[in-house]
Amino acid sequence: MSDILYGIHPVREAIAARGDRVREIWVSRGSHGRPLRELTAEAQALGIQVRFQDRGRLDARAGTTAHQGVVAFLTPYAFVDLDAILTAARGDESALILVLDGIQDPQNLGSLIRTAYVCGAHGVVIPKDRAARPTAAVDKASAGALEHTRVAQVTNLTRTLELFKEQGIWVVGLTMEAERPIFEVDLRLSTALVVGGEASGIRALVRRSCDWLAAIPQRGRLNSLNAATAGAVALYEALRQRLSPDVS
Repeated sequence: MSDILYGIHPVREAIAARGDRVREIWVSRGSHGRPLRELTAEAQALGIQVRFQDRGRLDARAGTTAHQGVVAFLTPYAFVDLDAILTAARGDESALILVLDGIQDPQNLGSLIRTAYVCGAHGVVIPKDRAARPTAAVDKASAGALEHTRVAQVTNLTRTLELFKEQGIWVVGLTMEAERPIFEVDLRLSTALVVGGEASGIRALVRRSCDWLAAIPQRGRLNSLNAATAGAVALYEALRQRLSPDVS
């Protein structure tokens, strides 16, 4: 079964980063414009089959009319081994790994993967059960960052966190109940940042595996930030500290 990806930018990113995943591309018959012509030429140069179809067929397969005249059929996303993330992290002075405990909304998963990528995270870890997986919808929400990001899927998240700690990686969990604000945590150290699910946050077992719990200070009457927004704030705080290591 293929994943379906649409839109000029997401499809082009998929071709550039992991062209082997793209099985076939449909282009709307009679479409014009330089970006679409360039995309078609790039696909054909890589030996990817390009079919020109009536726009109605693209509408039906994409499930939307907002496909910009291109739909791609991809093989399912291939996860990396956890060791691949750890190996990449060892190549830098300090690791930065995003751990997602039960993110179920594909839009949130895509957004978090995009932020992790632009903040220099070495990889993203998700649980096998009760969590969104990297589909074409996630790829589109990530604006193509999924194709450049190491994502590992694990059976037991708490065991994974214990492994990180054995490797000298500090585990920091985001929760609104924590007394310490994220801005007071030293994220220049090798860090696995844990973001909980949309409904209930970090699970109790996962929370107990964290070295530190940290909160994002808030004002107003809402109880908490969206999971993707909270993760973005924490990731950018890690980036800020690492770019200005002498600034607390």
